[in-house]
Amino acid sequence: MPQPARVRVDFSATAIVAKQAEGDAGVMGRKVTTADPVRVASISKLVTAIAVMRLVDEGAIDLDRDVGTYLGFPVRNPAFPDRIVTLRHLLSHTSGIRDNIDYLLPLDGRLEQVVANPAIWHPGYKPGDYFSYANLNSPVIAATVEAATRQRFDRLIARKVLQPMRLDACFNWGAGCSNGRRAQAVTLLRANGDLARDAAVRGADPCPVQPASDGGCDLTRYEIGKNGSSFSPQGGLRISAQDLARIGQLLINGGRPLLSRRAFAEMTRMQWRDTGFNGDTDNGYFKAYGLGVHIHPDSKGTIWIGHVGEAYALRAGLWVNPATRKGFAQYVTMVPAETPVGHCLEACP
Repeated sequence: MPQPARVRVDFSATAIVAKQAEGDAGVMGRKVTTADPVRVASISKLVTAIAVMRLVDEGAIDLDRDVGTYLGFPVRNPAFPDRIVTLRHLLSHTSGIRDNIDYLLPLDGRLEQVVANPAIWHPGYKPGDYFSYANLNSPVIAATVEAATRQRFDRLIARKVLQPMRLDACFNWGAGCSNGRRAQAVTLLRANGDLARDAAVRGADPCPVQPASDGGCDLTRYEIGKNGSSFSPQGGLRISAQDLARIGQLLINGGRPLLSRRAFAEMTRMQWRDTGFNGDTDNGYFKAYGLGVHIHPDSKGTIWIGHVGEAYALRAGLWVNPATRKGFAQYVTMVPAETPVGHCLEACP
């Protein structure tokens, strides 16, 4: 079988200071490099949040406005119908939404039907009162910014984040990646060698999104502001470790060159912090969270900001130490399912 990939890039505010790449890119004999794009799972949420904060800077969207006014349909916890749900709630995982149903919608799926399902809502807590990490928040975020800008999510992210930073990256192989980039992807395998995601291909991906309910994959069927899920805002970013380090440098440099100081400060401020009774911490896995930003102390109590990623037998972490102005991006593939969860901070996995 191919050997698991183990990739790491260390960086300062202005430079890459070290690179490491060991193992295979999911294909026997094809060695992984720090330039290969890989699906980085929930680190995608951080990049989604950067795009949202750019829109906030531009006055195109409001963090504290009822998202239903953008979407054209209500987004309400049926237990608290008078309490609005905002982008701040969604980005900080305090919306009350839970992953009680499949958050991957088919290409012709309708988000309106999903948010109307009482099963996704926590019946005991109002929006803003309780932290519960949920991937389903991300499609609602994506659909909201689509409705506000009338731009498809992948194209919006490319215009607001990826292209300005000259990153060869994209969500679900959509806008932002160069021609032929898909063929360079790290194929994600299970620990036993079974295919998990991104099978090796020579050309474009035959269907980079969840197919429609009839099995079709015609992207012209995707409706802006009605789905939000197809380009996987919660985990579908394909980006190399080298380019991910560039995102980390943006965090070190206070959001520059993309965000204002005010927007960056709001994004990285603790919107939620565990008090022992105000959230589902997943046995201490979550201690604090900003707007799309995971905030976590290491074993010495040093605070790091960034995000973790875990899906399809990959474990990943992008972490920055604001005090030392240094950070790293790293990932490991073919991680056995029984491996305890971790932050890819002091060890990966």
